[in-house]
Amino acid sequence: MSLILTFLGKAGSGCTTMAIASAHRLARGGERVLLVGQDPGPAWGLQLGANPESSPTEIAANLSVVQLQTTELLERSWEDVKEIEKQYLRSPTLKSVYPQELGILPGMDSALALNTLREYDKSGKYDVIIYDGLGDLTTLRMFAIPEVLSWYLRRFGQVFNDSDIGKVISPFVQPMAAALFSSGWNPEDLTAKAKSNNILEAGKSALGERVAAYLVTTDNPVSVATAKYLWGSAQQIGLKVQGVLLNQSENPESIATEFAPLGVTALPYSDK
Repeated sequence: MSLILTFLGKAGSGCTTMAIASAHRLARGGERVLLVGQDPGPAWGLQLGANPESSPTEIAANLSVVQLQTTELLERSWEDVKEIEKQYLRSPTLKSVYPQELGILPGMDSALALNTLREYDKSGKYDVIIYDGLGDLTTLRMFAIPEVLSWYLRRFGQVFNDSDIGKVISPFVQPMAAALFSSGWNPEDLTAKAKSNNILEAGKSALGERVAAYLVTTDNPVSVATAKYLWGSAQQIGLKVQGVLLNQSENPESIATEFAPLGVTALPYSDK
């Protein structure tokens, strides 16, 4: 099981820089590190100084990188869904729909990214997985997906269970959900309140123990205010914030009171 790290802060405060630097430092220390980039454009590779691909590629000892391509992730998951539909329905309807036709709906990239992180975690190949996302509420919403889905399942499970459509599609919804998001469920789970609560608590526990974030900020008041806001938002979903990285400054005392009791580490500007 991997430790999953991410960095939160205002755009331009240095989250990607911190993610890359941390990946190299941990790898040099002997940890098996996977650096995952959410940005599909060329800027991430240029900042990394490498040519990342959509599959993990080793760029240094103990350090592999992967650049997520949402379209490819969707295509892969869609093919799995079509195979499952064929197993459970006599007349599958999705066979004529090709993944290349599908558009990326809002939030779909986050759900697919979270599923991909789980797959890399389950592989057992990495001690640390560093996720370099947008570093804002989008990242927090991604890590909150299991808890939010659990709430919806508990709230609307019985309603769905009692409906005609629920009775028809329930035999293949569970494996389809598992293929897309690695989180299977079935109608019995939805109607068993205690079991649902256990699933939810297990998800919160895993998030608290294995996923951690660092706040990244400069001494600019807007950057500090954004970091404080993200800190509060992280606490709402149970995401542990380990500390604050003050970028391009040598005076951590200037913002120490803003983030107490978190420790603040100053990272002076360097053009190297």
